[in-house]
Amino acid sequence: MPYATNHNVRIHYQVEGEGPPLVLQHGFANNLDIWYERGCVDPLKHDYRLILIDARGHGASDKPHAPEAYTLHQRAGDIVAVLDHLYIAKAHFLGYSMGGWIGFGLAQYAAERFHALILGGSHPYARSMEQQRQALRKALEQGRDAFVADLEAQYGPLTPQHKARALANDLEALLAAVTQDRPSLEAVLPLMTMPCLLFAGEADPVYPAVKECVKQMPNVTFFSLPGLGHVEAMAHSELVLPHITTFLATVPH
Repeated sequence: MPYATNHNVRIHYQVEGEGPPLVLQHGFANNLDIWYERGCVDPLKHDYRLILIDARGHGASDKPHAPEAYTLHQRAGDIVAVLDHLYIAKAHFLGYSMGGWIGFGLAQYAAERFHALILGGSHPYARSMEQQRQALRKALEQGRDAFVADLEAQYGPLTPQHKARALANDLEALLAAVTQDRPSLEAVLPLMTMPCLLFAGEADPVYPAVKECVKQMPNVTFFSLPGLGHVEAMAHSELVLPHITTFLATVPH
């Protein structure tokens, strides 16, 4: 099982396919298996060298319980550490939800390492994580089923595989990861000169903020998914992947 290390935190990753490198970063309380479940790996691995990463606190990566281990700078550093471990100077990046937020962090802390950023279901504005904190504290008191119930209340029904991954999480690590509210990254938007692709479901609560931040970006393509919420947007990879592959075909490697 391959790992890279970022300041003593081991980050698990998997590689699939051949071609220009494309990093895939999942969302909160998930792991890299979601990309297989959503049907993203097989279509993309024929043209790209996919680097699927378990975010710190998730999957097979280390799960610190200290809130200070989950700064955005360190999360961005995890991606860079994996690229360094694979001797990759520059890559494309695809992140969804929390993964998209990490992508904005990459634009701030490691822009020179990426040809293009594809960011879905996420925005760069300040965000309170109190709802997530309350759900995790409740789950630690009442059991893991309460955590899954809260996720479904926020995002809609989860697949059996998604539920299983949620139940398997280290809840104390997840609580540490949301102890701090997300700071605003709005200042980086005008500096994101690399080609960027942003998208969100129109029924996703973050949709208005995603649509707004696009106005401040100098080199961006945007598409929306009518009628789809946060979880549904990536569940319909048959709608998302054509936009991604068309976009990447225009980006110099």
